Amino acid sequence: MTTHSVSLVIAGSGGAGVVTAGSLLLNAAAKTGWYALMSRSSGPQIRGGEAATMLRFATRPILSQDDSFHLLMAIDWDNIGRFSAEIPFTGNSLIVGDPAHGPCPAALLAAQPRQATLALADIAEKIEGGRPNMVALGAIAAMIGLPPQAMQAVVEQYLQRKGPAAIDASMAAFHAGFAAAADLPAIPKLPAIAAEKEPRWSITGNEATGLGILRGGVRFVAAYPITPATEILEWLAPSLAKVGGVLVQAEDELSSINQIIGASYGGVPAMTATSGPGLSLMVEALGLAVAAEVPIVVVDAMRVGPSTGIATKSEQSDLNIAVYGMHGDAPHIVVAANSVADCLFTSQWAVHLAESMQTPAIVLTDQSMGQSRAILPRPTPFTFSGQRITAPAAGEGERYQRYAVNGSGISPMAIPGTPGLAHTADGLEHNPFGTPSSQASDHQAQLDKRSRKLTQFNYGDHWADIVDTDAGPGDIAIITWGSSTGPALEALQRFSATGGKARLISLRLIAPVQPDRMAAALAGTTRALVIEQSHSGQFYRMLRAFYDLPRETRSLHQAGPLAFGPGRILEQLNSWSV
Repeated sequence: MTTHSVSLVIAGSGGAGVVTAGSLLLNAAAKTGWYALMSRSSGPQIRGGEAATMLRFATRPILSQDDSFHLLMAIDWDNIGRFSAEIPFTGNSLIVGDPAHGPCPAALLAAQPRQATLALADIAEKIEGGRPNMVALGAIAAMIGLPPQAMQAVVEQYLQRKGPAAIDASMAAFHAGFAAAADLPAIPKLPAIAAEKEPRWSITGNEATGLGILRGGVRFVAAYPITPATEILEWLAPSLAKVGGVLVQAEDELSSINQIIGASYGGVPAMTATSGPGLSLMVEALGLAVAAEVPIVVVDAMRVGPSTGIATKSEQSDLNIAVYGMHGDAPHIVVAANSVADCLFTSQWAVHLAESMQTPAIVLTDQSMGQSRAILPRPTPFTFSGQRITAPAAGEGERYQRYAVNGSGISPMAIPGTPGLAHTADGLEHNPFGTPSSQASDHQAQLDKRSRKLTQFNYGDHWADIVDTDAGPGDIAIITWGSSTGPALEALQRFSATGGKARLISLRLIAPVQPDRMAAALAGTTRALVIEQSHSGQFYRMLRAFYDLPRETRSLHQAGPLAFGPGRILEQLNSWSV
C-alpha cells in the first residue's frame, strides 16, 4: 500500500526516548526526500513523565496532522490513556505494543483498530547497549518504507560524541526491529523521492520565531521562563551572543517587560517571550509602552487557559487579552503566525512594525505550532526597508517635540544623551513636548496621533494569506488564523480535488483591523466558515464586531487541547456545497 501521507504515534513513559525517537525518524525522513511534521503531547510535569510524539510524513509539504493515525507504536502503556482523545484511530489503524507491558488499554480501542505485539524489550536485551526505542524505530522504518541507510546517517550524527560503540549498538537494535517488522500487519508506505538540491530545514516554530526576531534586528531580550515559550529563549541565548546581543533572565515577567522598554528607549530593539499567565502580568507595562511610544515586541506562545490552565497543551484563547487587554484607548499591533515556517516571517515583520510605528507589537503563536518540528523547504529570505525614525540633535533655540502631532502620527524618537533632546517619557498623558498634561485638547490630540500612525500605515499584502481552490473562490470563504490555518488549508485542498470552490483567508494582522482589505477578500462570497481553537469563539466574535461578514456565517470552534482535523472542516464545506 503506497500513499502520499502516513501518520503515526510513538508513546511511552519518561526515559523511554519517545521524543528522541521521533526526532531521529524526522531527520531520517528528510534524507529520504520526504516532508514531515512532528508534534508532541505530554503531561504537566516539569521533567520526565509520559509522552506521545505524533508524526506525519508526506511526499509533499504538509501543515497539519491528519484526521487519524495509521500506527501507534507503544514502547510501554504508562498513562497512555491520557492521550487517547488526541490520537484518533480508525478500524484500519494498527496499534503495536510490547507484550511485556500487558494488553492495550481499552481507552484506545473505541474505533476497533487492529492490534499486534512486538517484544521491544526482549529484542533490545539481546543486544549489548540496545534500547527498545531503537528497536521501535527499526520496525517503523520498515513499515513506512524508510531506507535503513537514511537512519544510519542520522544516528551517526546524533551519537557522534558517544563514540562508535553507541552507534553500533543503536543501529544493531534498529536492524533487529527492521527485521521483526516482517511479521507485523501492513500499514501504508511512502515512496522514496529525490531530495531537493536546496537542503530542507528542520525547525520548530519556537526556533523560527527566534530567528525572525534576530533577523528583525532585536539585540536585547529579557524574559522569565514559561512553557511553551521557554524554547524561544533557549534558542536565542547563544544566537544573540553571536551577533553582539544580550539575553537576560529576569526575576519575573514584570521585570522582563520593563527591561525591554528601557532597552528600547535607549535605542536597542528589544523583545520578550511569554505565555498567557505572563502576558497577564505584562499588561500595565504594555500600556506604558503605548503611551510613551516605545517600540517593543512581546511573543505570546499561547497555551490552555485561564490562569495556569494546562501548560503543555495548545489553545488559541489569548486573542481577547492580546487585542483588548489594556485599559484606556491603547492602539497597538497584534500579529499571528499561521505555520511553523511563518513564525519566522511574522516575528521579523513584527519587529519591523514595532520599530517603524514606535509601538508595542504582540506576536501570537501557540504550543502546537511552537513545539512542533517540521521538515520544510528553505523559507525565502526577505527584508523590510522601514526602521525607527530617530531625531537629530536639536538646533540652537529649538525645543524638542518628542510627541509632535503630524500627518503620519510618527514623530522622531530621541536617543538618550543626544544634545537638546531631553524630554519626559512616562505613562501620563502629555503635550507634544512630553510635559504631563490634563488638558482635554492634548489628550485628544495624542489619542488621534497614536491611532493615526497604525491606521494609516501600509501593511501591504502581509495582512492575510488568501488561497483559492483550483476552480476559483466560489461563494464560500473559510476565515481562520494561527495554527488552525494548516488543517483549514488541507481541507480546502481536498475540497478543490472534488471540484469544490472556496477561498481561504488566514489573518496574519489581527489588529489594527483592515475592513477595506477584508471586504475585497470577501467579494463575491455569500457564506463564511470561521475556524478557531477557543471555547467561546473569540475570533468569530471579533470578526463580527469589526467586519461585514456574509449573512450566512458559521462558527466552528472548540477548546484546546483538541485540534481540528482537515476532515471535520471538509464536512462543513461539503454540507454547504450540497
